[in-house]
Amino acid sequence: MAKVTARLKVKGKEFEIHVDLDEALKVKAGKGDIMAALDVPKVYVDIKKGHIAPQNDLVEAFGTTDAYLIAQQIITKGEVQKTQEFRDAERDARIKQVTALIIKNAVDQHGRPYTEERIKRAMEEAHAFIDMRPAEQQITSIIEKLKTVIPIKLETKRIKLIIPAQYSGQAYGLLKEYKESEEWLANGSLQAVIAIPAGMQLDFYDKLNSITHGAVQSEELPEKS
Repeated sequence: MAKVTARLKVKGKEFEIHVDLDEALKVKAGKGDIMAALDVPKVYVDIKKGHIAPQNDLVEAFGTTDAYLIAQQIITKGEVQKTQEFRDAERDARIKQVTALIIKNAVDQHGRPYTEERIKRAMEEAHAFIDMRPAEQQITSIIEKLKTVIPIKLETKRIKLIIPAQYSGQAYGLLKEYKESEEWLANGSLQAVIAIPAGMQLDFYDKLNSITHGAVQSEELPEKS
């Protein structure tokens, strides 16, 4: 697998390590093995020049000289360099995810879904930029770009939710991408109106019920005229 550099700046000093890209990304996601991720058990201040970090700098920055404990911190808190091949594959995967969501949730002026080929062509024509955020966080802005070249609209559902106070903090992040309005009730509960793509409704409820253990009130509202 690809060997790349991971780096982290601590107290004004930069520290670098050699890592296996795939294994390091697993570690960053909290699922990997640091022994497999760290290619060489050494910590550098400049990998290209081969300058190894002084032990006193390691202790000051990380509280240890153990290369594996330090590597864990560098990978999880710092930057893992990605190869161009990896970035291209990552971007292609995100384009596919966004395209699939649009096909599932958007229709033309006659209420018919678009084909994958037409959506991809429209994205090129509209110069729609897809970044590395989750696909569902981008679909609304991408649709707005596509409207400049094809007649397209999202099929959305408007829903009023009342989330008990003890779950509102955790649930707030889930709501923010779809929220039309919010109101904090006297008992601390959060009342919010969301507009969510119809095809994402079941997945949204699964996540919301997982957070609230099902203790959420919902009411479907009519579409805005």
